[in-house]
Amino acid sequence: MDPITIGLWVTGGMLVLVVLGLRVGFAAAFAGFVGLIWLRWNSFDYDPDRFWKAFQISMRIAGQEPYSKVSAHALSLIPTFILIGYLAYYAKLTTALFEAAKRWIAWVPGGLAVSTVFATAGFAAVSGASVATAAVFARIAIPEMLKIGYNKQFAAGVVAAGGTLASLIPPSAILVIYALIVEQDVGKLLLAGFIPGAFSAIVYAALIIGIAVLFKNVGPPVSGFTWRERFTSLPPALPIVAVVVIIIFFVYNPFGDAWGTPTEGGAVGAFIVFCMALYRGMRWGELKEALIETAKLTVMIFTIIWGVLIYVRFLGFADLPGAFSDWITALEMSPWLILICILLAYAVLGMFMDAIGMLLLTLPVVYPAVMALNGGEFVSAADSTFGMSGTMCAIWFGILVVKMAEFCLITPPIGLNCFVVAGVRDDLSVQDVFKGVTPFFVADAVTIALLVAFPSIVLWLPSLAGA
Repeated sequence: MDPITIGLWVTGGMLVLVVLGLRVGFAAAFAGFVGLIWLRWNSFDYDPDRFWKAFQISMRIAGQEPYSKVSAHALSLIPTFILIGYLAYYAKLTTALFEAAKRWIAWVPGGLAVSTVFATAGFAAVSGASVATAAVFARIAIPEMLKIGYNKQFAAGVVAAGGTLASLIPPSAILVIYALIVEQDVGKLLLAGFIPGAFSAIVYAALIIGIAVLFKNVGPPVSGFTWRERFTSLPPALPIVAVVVIIIFFVYNPFGDAWGTPTEGGAVGAFIVFCMALYRGMRWGELKEALIETAKLTVMIFTIIWGVLIYVRFLGFADLPGAFSDWITALEMSPWLILICILLAYAVLGMFMDAIGMLLLTLPVVYPAVMALNGGEFVSAADSTFGMSGTMCAIWFGILVVKMAEFCLITPPIGLNCFVVAGVRDDLSVQDVFKGVTPFFVADAVTIALLVAFPSIVLWLPSLAGA
């Protein structure tokens, strides 16, 4: 049997395991390990006496590959970014951020919901975890919206959708994982996420205002804040701004050389928020809770990475990515149409898989195909299909697939953010949250379409950094 056929059989078996409910990381690790044994034993012509040899070789590969990748310096960003988010919550910076947004923005139609979106965007700029963002603002924003008569489904949908912004706005754990898988510069990818993330928040806000204007009882505006109250709300939220500025300058300093690596920026940001949390009276129990929650989320992410890396190694031996790239480039279709079909496939796949697992499983096959469509990893902008160099295409496609991952966080039946919001609020069912989040599918579709049509939205900042 040829390796590509083995690759297809093993991939099909892994998808069956995922559909049956096995966690993506474990399903990928098992399928990858079985595939490695199968490939090696196949090379021995299925000699029964050499099965143990094939097993031993596969064991060594399965053990070495995850360690060699996970020990990469860049991945230490993930726990520091997550820790920043939890420390910011216990330092009550999230409450201060929401209060400032409310006093400045709540006067517009649907103003409290708009304030929630911009507050989640601000919190996303110091937290790399969408789930944490959704959980925090489910506690802070939903009670405020319900108090003034917001529709509870709409309020829940706003928080669940707003939480997805943490996937795109740096520091983003998913962008770091994408950079690891496709071997691209982490700093430039993080830089590329700022404008699309802010753009997504603006599209969400426009949708909310439109809904509030059309349906008067959905989200009434809030007025009565004086200019003095507005300005006094700003200083408590300044630490968030400080951390964002520090991370930007560590990734890209517009006035000279960068201050350091993104990893160092994440560590410095975590230390600043930690000091602020102590200053604001964080107790030992709260610090312990922040550390435990950070460890839980980090272990979950790293477990998925470990398992999928074994599967990715198997794919490399089976040459499935190369075969898929050849098949994609041989199609008699417009490359733009193929790209759109790939994004639509992500939308469907995201209904049944979590965002990180979906990207980790698909990128080793899909990424080489997209790069081949553009003309290769080293193509110049002048010779490319999509009008950008290979490096720029890698950054642009990364933002597109991470935006698709955001979309998957709110799509039924798996939409993780919706389950988190329902879990935090006893008065909400998962069905309520899914109903409330439905209008935001339209906003995400509009955003993705504009990012595809106008790549400069993504690529302007990285181009300044010399990408």
